Amino acid sequence: MTMLGGGAAERAGIVPGPGSGRASGGVHTVGLLVNPVAGLGGTVALKGSDGAEAQRRARALGAAPRAAERAALALAELRTRLPGVRVVTVAGDMGEDVLPGAAEVVCDRPLRTTAADTRRAAGALIEAGAGLLLFAGGDGTARDVLDALGGGFPAVGIPAGVKMHSAVYAVSPRAAGEVAAAYLSGAATAAPSEVMDRDGDDIVLYGLLSVPRVAERVQRGKVGSSLTGGDDLAGIAAEVDAGRRAGGVDVYGPGTTTHGVLRLLGVDAPPTGVTAVADGSCLAADADAAALLRLSTGRPARIVVSPIGGQGFLFGRGNQQITPALLRAVGRDGVVVVCGETKLAALGGRPLLVDTGDDALDRSLTGYLPIVTGRRRHVMYRVGER
Repeated sequence: MTMLGGGAAERAGIVPGPGSGRASGGVHTVGLLVNPVAGLGGTVALKGSDGAEAQRRARALGAAPRAAERAALALAELRTRLPGVRVVTVAGDMGEDVLPGAAEVVCDRPLRTTAADTRRAAGALIEAGAGLLLFAGGDGTARDVLDALGGGFPAVGIPAGVKMHSAVYAVSPRAAGEVAAAYLSGAATAAPSEVMDRDGDDIVLYGLLSVPRVAERVQRGKVGSSLTGGDDLAGIAAEVDAGRRAGGVDVYGPGTTTHGVLRLLGVDAPPTGVTAVADGSCLAADADAAALLRLSTGRPARIVVSPIGGQGFLFGRGNQQITPALLRAVGRDGVVVVCGETKLAALGGRPLLVDTGDDALDRSLTGYLPIVTGRRRHVMYRVGER
């Protein structure tokens, strides 16, 4: 079988419209592609899973892959909404293992999983008749898919990576299945959406991928945080500091706002890591999940986070070190959300989001939470269902 790659699908004119991707007999066909190492570095405080060395380090630190589990949730939702859908996929842990015996394998699994393999596999799925590509990974996987498909062939991402700045991912795995079903059945159309990835301290736009648009089911691209001024950030820092308890631990998520709060409180920590602080001193910078659990056990603890600009995610995007186990230990009342008023207004009333990988926990976090916007200033804002 000839493998397409490097935008070959677009150059060959293979650009299906909504409701396409039907095999003989009118059966809808979806291509499933899983990056089996996506998200591997999240809980162990690595900034991604790209490259053999990062994957080796993640496994040595005890990390476990989660892409297959999240892909299975997406497929379960798709098959519920679109019974009889035909799934074509790649052998082994790049797709077949997600749905043993129920998917049609059209591409062998290579010995190693590289970006080139991802691109080759995507081309094979298109050639097998897929009308939509459903892929599980992070921003690196999205870049590989963009390279394989070009901008015209429709695809939607199952969020399974560490960092997911791109506007090509559904807000949760089940939402990815919902979006795929809507597109294949003709109920949704696709539009160009940003593929973005971090390059050092910068977030770079790599191109546009055609993604079905279903309201509040596909995330928006990350935008840079814009603080409303020094007084506003100082007020947020003062309010957070006023609420800390002696002997307690505060776990600060990554981001511009939380990093600014830490700086004003005299704590030096990297803006892209998770930091544990007690009594004004840094206990651990760039801490992993195990360290955070250990440091917070047996003492009062809070989790201080700020929503991702433009997306609204509190958990599940770039801060997987804050695990369901830690969130349960701290409790809903121990979650402190901080956000400048301009950043909050930029959401346009869209809800804040959580995607911890634990559906029951996510549901417990929905509803209204107080958002710290300054000294003695709070706004009640909704955390929505995914």
